[in-house]
Amino acid sequence: MLNIADKSFTSRLFTGTGKFATSELMSQSIQASGSQLVTMAMKRVDVQDQDDDILAPLLKAGVNLLPNTSGARNAEEAIFAAQLAREALGTNWVKLEIHPDPKYLMPDPIETLKAAATLVEQGFVVLPYVHADPVLCKRLEDLGCAAVMPLGAPIGSNKGLRSRDFLEIIIEQARVPVVVDAGIGAPSDAALAMELGADAVLVNTAMAVAKDPVAMAKAFAQAVEAGRSAYLAGLGGQQQQAMASSPLTAFLDD
Repeated sequence: MLNIADKSFTSRLFTGTGKFATSELMSQSIQASGSQLVTMAMKRVDVQDQDDDILAPLLKAGVNLLPNTSGARNAEEAIFAAQLAREALGTNWVKLEIHPDPKYLMPDPIETLKAAATLVEQGFVVLPYVHADPVLCKRLEDLGCAAVMPLGAPIGSNKGLRSRDFLEIIIEQARVPVVVDAGIGAPSDAALAMELGADAVLVNTAMAVAKDPVAMAKAFAQAVEAGRSAYLAGLGGQQQQAMASSPLTAFLDD
């Protein structure tokens, strides 16, 4: 069971809502993934429309909503988006995203830290999307963020865990849940993140753009479970030198 703030989750696979060909396919994929926490960009949702293509299926499915501030270019815009989400959706949970660079969508660490401080003070449950920066993650944890969400690789790149060395440090040091976000391009990437000790992963693009998103969602769910099981079982250490798995017997020397 994964606990974040006031909620518990049996699934450690979180999902996004972007890039699906249809809202029906999005809904089916989220259901197949078993995800209980789904993020969505406030800029893509019409909260006044009960039949909104993104919001309506999520409300019907009964999943927990994690509105995100994607599109915000600074702390001020992100805080405004979070406040809007709380008023419109009745949740104080927010995935804090600030990326002023439209080409690489790199999260802005300075504005993220600034916005996180204000949002925590205002009673939000803040899950910041950040670079895989161990120092920044500790600073955000110290501010009172409920979890940290370091990237594996640039958003939507499907390049996997390019930041692995830094993710391992973040996981080793963290006192709050670590959710690896962005760049996860295959179920094997998700399994690796879980084997490293991540508490959860968030997947969107790899699922949405797959030839069969529903089948891919199931594959990710299985990979996350397998990775978590392997982590709990305890992986064997790596050796530079070969080590025989069975003792060499005397007859080999005859």
